[in-house]
Amino acid sequence: MAPTTSGAANAPLPIKDFDHVELYVGNALQAAYVYEHAFGFTPMAYAGPETGVRDRASYVLRQGTITLVLTAPMVPSGPVHDHVARHGDGVRDIAFVVDDVESTFAKAVERGGIAREKPSTTRDEGGAFTSAVLGTYGDTVHTLVDRSRYDGLYAPGYKPLGAQVAPGSGLGRIDHCVGNVEVGKMQHWVDYYTRVFGFRDFVSFDERDISTEYSALRSKVVANADLKVKMPINEPAPGKRKSQIQEYLDFYPGPGVQHIAITTDDIVATIGELRSRGVRFLETPMSYYEELPKRVPKIDEALADLKRLKILVDQDEHGYLLQLFTKPIQDRPTLFFEIIQRKGAESFGKGNFKALFESIEREQAKRGNL
Repeated sequence: MAPTTSGAANAPLPIKDFDHVELYVGNALQAAYVYEHAFGFTPMAYAGPETGVRDRASYVLRQGTITLVLTAPMVPSGPVHDHVARHGDGVRDIAFVVDDVESTFAKAVERGGIAREKPSTTRDEGGAFTSAVLGTYGDTVHTLVDRSRYDGLYAPGYKPLGAQVAPGSGLGRIDHCVGNVEVGKMQHWVDYYTRVFGFRDFVSFDERDISTEYSALRSKVVANADLKVKMPINEPAPGKRKSQIQEYLDFYPGPGVQHIAITTDDIVATIGELRSRGVRFLETPMSYYEELPKRVPKIDEALADLKRLKILVDQDEHGYLLQLFTKPIQDRPTLFFEIIQRKGAESFGKGNFKALFESIEREQAKRGNL
């Protein structure tokens, strides 16, 4: 489907890229171990009681240009505790890089942005770190970050862990972050991003594009000017049985981040490495690969490798992409990851939606939630 135009009256705010994603989790130490040993992230920095932070412990991990922050509560009350108690492990913050936090925050609030924390600057020997926080769907937030005057490892209040660089798995950068919202709320949040941030209404899908015999969803993608920040937003659509989006909303509960898509330059090597480390992926039926050469006839990768690793392929007018989705990475059927390699394609794998949905529905049926 061709990209659509936004029609937003406001000029784009200078959102440059993803800065980091912070997850609130029940046990940050154990979560960090999983991300290090299963996904290949390197633990870089830490904040907690030893650094003067009393209510939480946070571990900063990196791979490629991706920064993940895993934060767990240290006390039986407060915002981190309450978030984990309600949602389980999940994304709290999708942070954006900006050049001028004060100006960007002021313009966003003027346009109707939800102000959570006003701009503030903290300092240590690494310099000055400026940030502010805006709200979005559910309990999710966007921190605006300016690191131009900060040369430290991550942010003031964090100490280096001194860990050796972990053997990576080939993950490069965050491609997009997908949010699930209640039925009837998708357009509300699309309008929020186009109005407040000046994002483009980039592409949309409805139940004619994303459906199976049993369930369907609607989705729209908003993006900044150069497509470095892409934010798909999903809502359930009527179907014979419960949509995967509604299952998420029931278990999270409420709106939140469904999955994070991360790029690789060699998906065959990356998926092979991740599988060897125990990362669990959704299964693709062998029948998918019988039709693949007809649907996407020109690819560089060996069909035998794609079939062995269950990797999905799709194309658009700009090229093709390869992708695969993990199973949920916690007990609740909520957050998961997508591994994606773009070979020119700017789309999101529309041709794979049916196979993906059927795979998710098989997992829903096992849980008794279809």
